Amino acid sequence: MGYQSYEKMDLQGSVLRIEKSSIYDGDGLRTVVFLKGCPLRCRWCSTPESHQKGIQTTLDGSITYGAVMTVEEVMAEVRKDIPFYFHSGGGMTVSGGEILAQPEFTYYLVSRACWEGIDTCIETSFYGEWSKIEPILKNTNTAFVDLKLMDTKAHMKYTGVPNDIILHNIRKAGAEKSGMKLIIRRPLIPGVNDSQTDLEQLGQFLMGLPGVDCLQLLPYHRLGTDTYRKLGLTYQLPDVKTPSKEYMEWCMSITNKYIKTII
Repeated sequence: MGYQSYEKMDLQGSVLRIEKSSIYDGDGLRTVVFLKGCPLRCRWCSTPESHQKGIQTTLDGSITYGAVMTVEEVMAEVRKDIPFYFHSGGGMTVSGGEILAQPEFTYYLVSRACWEGIDTCIETSFYGEWSKIEPILKNTNTAFVDLKLMDTKAHMKYTGVPNDIILHNIRKAGAEKSGMKLIIRRPLIPGVNDSQTDLEQLGQFLMGLPGVDCLQLLPYHRLGTDTYRKLGLTYQLPDVKTPSKEYMEWCMSITNKYIKTII
């Protein structure tokens, strides 16, 4: 099926990969468009190949990470999965890296998907200007937003950036109910952001935001550590262990006092 020309269909972006049939990145079966580029340097990041916006190769040259694609080239891949969206209630998810490192490309992807009746979801840290975020949200059915740490100094230490703009943007997005589903995510990193105090502060912050649907707690995992080696990078949390199911339930019991929490 051919598509007539539309605004910015030839706009180029740096795409890490396109993943099919994901069940972890929104409702139903999702086509996940992972973008390259991220201003954060979270010590536990599982995708170091997404940090740089440019195309990368491993030290031995055997693997290339990323490709330059246009909005229409991405949409052509997304459309292939439309039958799966119809039967499962799925759609397209734009993830990273950090989507706000390429805000224009992200906007035209989600706005085009919306125009074509495809459910849209984004995954973001909200580290960016509200003027760039707002038009994206207006074309988004579900937004997953990471809130990694409440303490500004700790956030700077473990992610490389302050969290004031992140908190500001979450307040703006969660200030009132809208048609968009807003889910805050907390990746739980043992010894970093999982103390009772951390979790109480997180729950209390979100409790006052009526537009936040729920909090999702994500267990730390060690996926991606081999990619660091292939890129000649050092993984910074080599001794951290994945939390148990019982520990995740304990964390949920704390935040659930303030806001609906899922794991």
